[in-house]
Parts: sequence; structure tokens; C-alpha cells
Amino acid sequence: MDLHKLYHVHDFHSRNFLDTYFSSKPDTPFSHETLMYPMEKFHNAFSTGDIKGEVLIDISLGPIIHHLYSAQEYFRDIILLKPTDHCIIEVKKWINSRTGAFDWSHASTFVTEMAGKSDQCEEKEIGLRSAITHVVKYDPNQENVTAPIELPQADCLVLWGVLDVISKDLDDFVGNFRRFSKLLKPGRCLMYYGALNGSFFVVGGERFHIVKYNESNLRSILSDEGYVIRHLEVSQRIIESDLIDFDSVLFCTAYKEQKI
Repeated sequence: MDLHKLYHVHDFHSRNFLDTYFSSKPDTPFSHETLMYPMEKFHNAFSTGDIKGEVLIDISLGPIIHHLYSAQEYFRDIILLKPTDHCIIEVKKWINSRTGAFDWSHASTFVTEMAGKSDQCEEKEIGLRSAITHVVKYDPNQENVTAPIELPQADCLVLWGVLDVISKDLDDFVGNFRRFSKLLKPGRCLMYYGALNGSFFVVGGERFHIVKYNESNLRSILSDEGYVIRHLEVSQRIIESDLIDFDSVLFCTAYKEQKI
């Protein structure tokens, strides 16, 4: 029986989480899986110009924002959904440039270098801060996850590691996905990033649950829920560490089929 804590129920220290998995320190063990690889994939996907619109809704693990640097040019409003007050406070510190906010400058530097505009890091930071128009609390157990707030349906829905940690098993994964999927307009794009064949991750010495699923599981779920996959790729884990258990990460873009 899995006795690990659940992210959205038991919460974790958001700054500890960022310092452990997203730091600029050279010895950060997961810089490929948490920083470089996903940022490159999101950057490449947005740079095609095919994924754009008015509203992007992002539901990601913890108070992360770095994968959205490349989105700000293609969406007027970016709305972040978070399940805990602690996480909301942490991300708002960064949005409002408060003292003690987590420093994401290593991420903005990487993005601007990829775009060949390494002198525009500050502009990237300012641009994303202004593009994030709302940070909303959600409850994955409600049919309308942001009730009583009714959000506009999005032109792009980003799910970054969140289904992995709020879902107790695959049936729960499908139910959570279904509720999140209601936030996306038919015909528009889902961007998905997650860890395959995982079981736990550690924050502050405490183990948190990761649901175990593989590429085939995800392909089947997306197909069953009315999505057409446009791009999917898997990257094998590079670094070994006792802090987290998974074997690879997956990036995917898929389109929600139009209702006939």
C-alpha cells in the first residue's frame, strides 16, 4: 500500500521544493528533466506559432513558471491554477517581484539563449509577470475545479507533472484529467509533461506520491478522452538520485477534437 503523502492534500514547503529540483546550482541533480529538457520542448512547440490564442491555463506541480517564458508572446492572458495557499503565496512573490522571491533568472537566460536573444532576459521576466493575469486556487475533487469561480475556456491547457502527483491510481488519473479537460476549448491544444513509471519524490525529507503510468497508458487515455496526439516524445532519466523515483519523462502536444 502506498503510504506516501499527496501533494494537494498534505502540501509541501514550496521554496524547499524549488531549491531541491529547480535551483541554478551546478550540482542540481535534475537540471535536464526539470529545466533544460522541458523548457526546450515548450519553447520549440510555441515557436512554431501554431499554439496561440487569448487564454492559456497552466496547472503545474508546485510554484513553477519557467516553462511559460516562451508562451507570453502567443497568449494575452496566462492563468495559473494551484491547489494550496502556500504554493499561491510563493508564486505571487515572484510575480510581484517581492524580496525573497525565487530567482528564475537562470531559466529566463536559457530561454533567451535558445531564441538567440540573450540580451533580453529582463524583458522576458517582465513580460511573463505581466502576462500572468490570475492565480486561482483549485480543488481537483470538484467537477468545476475552480468553483465558485467560472474561468473562460482556454485556447491552450498546460499540465506539468500535476496529474502524476494528485492521482492515487490510473482511474483517479482519468477522472482528474476529465475535470481539467473541461477547461480547454474543443479544437485547441493540450501541452503535457510528466514522469513515467514513477512512485515518489522527496521534499524536506518527506515522501510524496507519484502515480505509476507509462507511455501506452497516456496514449490510451488521451485517445479515449477525445484527443488527437500531434507530437509525443520520451526522454530517459539521466541522473540517479534517492530523491525521486521515475525512469523517464514525456512531453506531448494533443488537440481536443471538435464536437460534431
